[in-house]
Amino acid sequence: MAYGLAGGLALLLDWATFVALTWWGLPILPANVLARLAGAMLAYVLNGVFTFRDAQGSKLGWRRFARYVATWCVMTLVSTLAIQAIEHVSGLQWAWFAKPAVEAALAAVTFVVYRVWIYK
Repeated sequence: MAYGLAGGLALLLDWATFVALTWWGLPILPANVLARLAGAMLAYVLNGVFTFRDAQGSKLGWRRFARYVATWCVMTLVSTLAIQAIEHVSGLQWAWFAKPAVEAALAAVTFVVYRVWIYK
């Protein structure tokens, strides 16, 4: 439940940032990277402090952060390619609508990675 809440807040920030940046004319690639970065920072902190917390406390730190960054880079590449393809075929407004679905699909994969590799 905490993962869903943290992810939902991060997704909302990611999507709103993406829409605002592209609305202002920034191309898809940098807009998606910056938007995902904003959402990722929020998700990292919320998941480390609340979602995957254990008896010893939060699960933050440099080693976990490095793993988080590696995962984020791969997922950002996949996300950006998908969003660019949607924008190319259907236009910017469809990319705005599709972004939450793309990110939700990636969230299922990242949950497993978070659980077994980053916040273990």
